[in-house]
Amino acid sequence: MNSILIKDTTREQREAIVSESLGYMESACDGANAGIAEMYQDYIDGKRELREINAEYRARYVSPDRRPPRAGCGMG
Repeated sequence: MNSILIKDTTREQREAIVSESLGYMESACDGANAGIAEMYQDYIDGKRELREINAEYRARYVSPDRRPPRAGCGMG
C-alpha cells in the first residue's frame, strides 16, 4: 500500500493501519490503548485524515488551556 489516505484505502485497511500503528501499546497499562484507538475512529470511519487527527492532538500541547487531563498508569 503506497497511500494511507481515506480515498485510497478501504475501511478494513484503515482498521489495520491503526491497529498495526498502536500494536506497541498492547503492554501498556489497562485502558490506555482503548483511549488512543478511539481517537482514530474518525479515520477508520472515513471522516477525517490521520494528519488532521494528529494535528489536533498536537495542538493540545501547544496551548496550555487545551491540554487534556493527565491520567493513566499512575504517572499523572
